[in-house]
Amino acid sequence: MNPNAYRILKRPLVTEKSTTEKDQRNKLYFEVDRRANKIEIKAAVEKIFKVNVLDVATLSMKGKLKRAGRHFAKSPDWKKAVVTIKPGQRVEFFEGV
Repeated sequence: MNPNAYRILKRPLVTEKSTTEKDQRNKLYFEVDRRANKIEIKAAVEKIFKVNVLDVATLSMKGKLKRAGRHFAKSPDWKKAVVTIKPGQRVEFFEGV
């Protein structure tokens, strides 16, 4: 395995929406490195999960502003990737979720 592939994909996003999209439209959601482009994300998903990627959509998410007393703090900005895989293929990592 290429260690750079694991640096690009930080974590899967497991939410109610992502679970529904995975079952109905073969779409997987990941938090990815902010500097990664669509080509690198596609290569990383194909290497790690051994599936055929059809499409990659990326979104830059703004961090939320949090308040603790009279102090404000902002969570960091991050990048989300929505990866569409070939119909009929499954990602074993998500099966137990």
